[in-house]
Amino acid sequence: MKKVERINVIMRYINNRAHFTISEIMREFDISRSTAMRDIREIESMGMPLVSEVGRDGGYFVMHNSVLPEVRFTDNEVKALFIAFMATRNLQLPYLKSRQSLTEKLLSLISEHQQDTLVLLNQILLFEGTNPHNPDILDLSDLPHPMLDKLIQTLLLDRYLSVTIEEEKGKQTYPIYLLQLYREKSHWHIEGFHLDNERKQILSVDQLTDVEPYPNKKRTSEQEILDKLKKQEEVINVVIELGPGSIAQFKKYHPKKVSLSYTDPYHSTAVLKTFINVIAPDEVKEMVNWILFLGEDIRIREVPEEVVGVLKGRIDLFCP
Repeated sequence: MKKVERINVIMRYINNRAHFTISEIMREFDISRSTAMRDIREIESMGMPLVSEVGRDGGYFVMHNSVLPEVRFTDNEVKALFIAFMATRNLQLPYLKSRQSLTEKLLSLISEHQQDTLVLLNQILLFEGTNPHNPDILDLSDLPHPMLDKLIQTLLLDRYLSVTIEEEKGKQTYPIYLLQLYREKSHWHIEGFHLDNERKQILSVDQLTDVEPYPNKKRTSEQEILDKLKKQEEVINVVIELGPGSIAQFKKYHPKKVSLSYTDPYHSTAVLKTFINVIAPDEVKEMVNWILFLGEDIRIREVPEEVVGVLKGRIDLFCP
């Protein structure tokens, strides 16, 4: 680890502790006593207010009510941050409107040379979903659902939620325990445990009209919820072997609940196992679409007859 990087890491280590000793620094970072002492002196010269304590158990602590010196980024760290911003600016992410001010603050921390480098990167790098004629523009379709920010703020306080969804029969309110908030195929979804019918349920954030902390004080505990879900685990009914081409397709897109198990050390063959609810027509249709998307480099080992029927119907459309 380079000296500048080591000192930055030591500063973060120190700031997260009420008290530390030279021996702890030596063990944590595998450095000699003389190197640890030099690093501590340099950190003090940078403005971190360290106070030494004498005695058998002496050490150092950071003076309270003091501010850390400004953060310093390496050239590669600045590029990594900027490229990550570029790659995700059209992905309907939460807090999208805050990214402009965040970018401006980051730019104010770096040198003019680093700023010029970022301008050049912005000119030559183009990511999927970006308008090639105006890469910096944010279309309305890039903005996330307006309830997404409120949902995140609420679940950070309490994962037991009362959510209101707009459905065909009108607005419905569900008490749920949030398991995951995820984005799939350009849409955000809530995966939650329905506290009334005690089943896992997927809700679309696009249909969300309100979200509040669940007011009921008598709640099913998190451990009870996990135990109930474990008992409800679905039986595997889809098994597909993949070759190199279909593995590449899989990496481009796959449903959230599907994962690969590689079957050779070079990751050129794999098998996927999952469950599909055959009484849900939309789920069957989506699975068929995805199997066709994987391409010809697959071998279906097990699949429900309902899926086979839809697959044959699709093939017959092209082979009358």
